[in-house]
Amino acid sequence: MRAFEASARHQSFSAAAAELNVTPAAVGQLVRTLENWLGTPLFLRGNSGRARLVPTEAAERALPDIRAGFDRLALGLERLREGSANGVLTVAVSPAFAAKWLLPRIESFQTAWPETDVRLDTNLKPVDFVAQRIDIGVRYGAGNWAGLSADKLMDEQVYPVCSPKLLRGHRRLKKPQDLAGETLIHDLSMDSHTGFPTWDTWLQKTGSAKISTTRGMKINNSAAVLQAAIDGHGIALARSVMARDDLATGRLVRLFPEVSCASPLAYYIVYRAECSTLPRLAAFRDWLLQEAAQELTGRASSVARR
Repeated sequence: MRAFEASARHQSFSAAAAELNVTPAAVGQLVRTLENWLGTPLFLRGNSGRARLVPTEAAERALPDIRAGFDRLALGLERLREGSANGVLTVAVSPAFAAKWLLPRIESFQTAWPETDVRLDTNLKPVDFVAQRIDIGVRYGAGNWAGLSADKLMDEQVYPVCSPKLLRGHRRLKKPQDLAGETLIHDLSMDSHTGFPTWDTWLQKTGSAKISTTRGMKINNSAAVLQAAIDGHGIALARSVMARDDLATGRLVRLFPEVSCASPLAYYIVYRAECSTLPRLAAFRDWLLQEAAQELTGRASSVARR
């Protein structure tokens, strides 16, 4: 049944085999055995084209129930393990969020839950929580993902940052208009997010829309964007959650703090609703919310002191 479901989802024995860690021949044999037992074909097989393996109408009707059955079976097995002190928690996050926010803080969770082994699945693209056995994740967006519950973790601001050594040179960056002629570093990892503020958005907000943004350094990883700014390669439009630690340690300096530009998107903790009461998942979710709340309280105290 696993071989059939994976083959139907990928429309390929080879892709199903890669997921199940067996050979394509083994997947094909398993599917044929199931077809012989049922006495009916499950796929329309073609010799060419992109869709060489297409589920029959009967197979398509059955697949939702089969997938739901797998989900319930996996959840049942997880509940049997609830009483066990040992366990693996698989967490899906972007590489940049892992590097800049999660990993510097994860030790406190591991101290509180030493018998839980955290497995990070870092990917720029959304993952299938069922197929890839993801327990919980952090996603950036508007808060709506099919099949997943979402709890808001953090809002975010965007603002220009640069290396302190860049300011020690001949440059004078006192007002947004001074960015004319500077190398701007663009974060391409946000291109797929509708509404995310770009350099054009920020410059328009400050009345500096005439400054050209067509040139500059373009990078598709938010952590690498910040590293390029730390190394003095230009001025980055930073995401506040990613840049927080670099600003606190002095590796980066925020420019024009009087300008506020909020992102319409936010960070959300995501998980399947039916798994919400699993102890390891609930503990990790509560820990994430606590870490975010502590940072918010810390920022508020810092602003009050200033």
